Amino acid sequence: MRGLLWILGIACLGTLSGPVVAGEKWLYVSRNLQVDRSVDEIAELLRRAQAAGYTHMLLTDSKFSRLGTVIDRYFTNAQRVKELARQHQIEIVPALFSIGYSNDLLFHDPNLVEALPVRGLPMVVRRGTAVIDNPHPPTLPGGDMSDLRRWSFVDENIVIDGGAARLLPSDANARLAQRLRVEPYRQYHVRVRIKTRDFRGQPEIKVLAPNGWSLQWANLGVKPTQDWTEHHAVFNSLDNTEVTLYFGVWGKHAGDLWWDDAAIEEVAFLNLVRRDGAPLKVVSAGRELVEGTDFERLVDPGMGSQPYNGEFTVYHAPPALRTRLPEGTRLVVDYYHAVTIYDGQAMICPSEPRTRELLRDQMRRMHELWGAKRYMMSHDEIRVLNHCAACQARGLTPGRILADNVRECVAIIREVAPQARIYVWSDMFDPHHNAVQGPYYLINGSLTGSWEGLDKEVVVVCWYFEKRAESLRFFAERGHKYLIAGYYDGSPQQARGWLSAAREVPGYEGIMYTTWANRYGDLEAFARVVDEAAP
Repeated sequence: MRGLLWILGIACLGTLSGPVVAGEKWLYVSRNLQVDRSVDEIAELLRRAQAAGYTHMLLTDSKFSRLGTVIDRYFTNAQRVKELARQHQIEIVPALFSIGYSNDLLFHDPNLVEALPVRGLPMVVRRGTAVIDNPHPPTLPGGDMSDLRRWSFVDENIVIDGGAARLLPSDANARLAQRLRVEPYRQYHVRVRIKTRDFRGQPEIKVLAPNGWSLQWANLGVKPTQDWTEHHAVFNSLDNTEVTLYFGVWGKHAGDLWWDDAAIEEVAFLNLVRRDGAPLKVVSAGRELVEGTDFERLVDPGMGSQPYNGEFTVYHAPPALRTRLPEGTRLVVDYYHAVTIYDGQAMICPSEPRTRELLRDQMRRMHELWGAKRYMMSHDEIRVLNHCAACQARGLTPGRILADNVRECVAIIREVAPQARIYVWSDMFDPHHNAVQGPYYLINGSLTGSWEGLDKEVVVVCWYFEKRAESLRFFAERGHKYLIAGYYDGSPQQARGWLSAAREVPGYEGIMYTTWANRYGDLEAFARVVDEAAP
């Protein structure tokens, strides 16, 4: 929910068990409760919220996924927050189950990350190390990618000078592109140097398959002003034999930006994932080799551990497969690797038994701490799914895998807190939003049918403003109550559009002041608009 679409969007919550106060007003708060200052900030927000008529606080903290590792001060501060909420007569609704933005759950085991396959990678032993044996590397004829003058497409508002490309200020796209031959299901590393001066825009590296499906989604992290700095992108070719590599900016931009020294290489074992559902297989002359005997134990110490567990880097030096096999021995290798979206978002594999254990443990610890009457499931913007062997072995579509997961999550909550009201973000269960046939990011298959995992007792938090009427109607017709997530760091007046749509659709329970930029200056104004326009 942190992309551009969120500016237009909103979240929808609801449930049927227990009494509901009509026209509830919620506020969204994300804080690190291990920091004393966070409690002071929450105290001030609760004071203002009570005065403005708010009734509930949706509370999130990445440490909710690892309560078994926090220090005593954390629990002391949590008790302070509970007491403050009681004093201000605002009910806390804790968030849990970060399925989509799963980095906090992956703190426990980064190898649970959903992973993409590399298949049939030819390697050859050279001086005790296996290296890629690829006679057709993905580069320009003659092998020089760095001279951008030789690329096949360059927009008019780009000047090539001495091999470097300079972007001219413009309201239009400024891109360079080159079509490249690749091998299916291989891992490729792109690097380029970038320099900027007072630049305003979003430099990107895109890799498009022939069908237009983007294979690379990570942001580059370019600063508005920086000296020459090397940036990286990594992609899996999936089932493609050809891709188009783009450097550029899409849309309006200003200031100065230069690209230079571009290169692409095939890599192996970068962000290597090791778990039962992402097996490593090394074959030589038809015989599967034994790890620890035929070759040394292979792990990537940089995978999911930088700067701490659950965080992933796009590129770092990958590990090497080391062996005492004779020089020139040829190998064929299958493995799986992690991939991140935008600024490091990683998805946990919902098909691994260990994931289910983590979810059960989290719910137990959360209910011991909060004893809440309502819980929010954080399924949201799931962007990598159904590639690893654990998912593929189930023979299900991504939609059915997600339906099974959310059904299981509901059951876990009810096991621990049978009377609790349960909420969930709408987008991954909304056919008018992200629950689509595809393509959708790096989802392998269709997400349709995901909504079948939600029983009518689950309240849906709808946040897609652009198709608000269709979304609300879809969930209402399935028997769900709904909560609207509004504001999204825009105008408080946006609530009027939501509430106008809600007048035509039964099941409205309330609306939430939802801020991702920690902006609470409009808290009171939003409440006034809601009071004026409420259905």
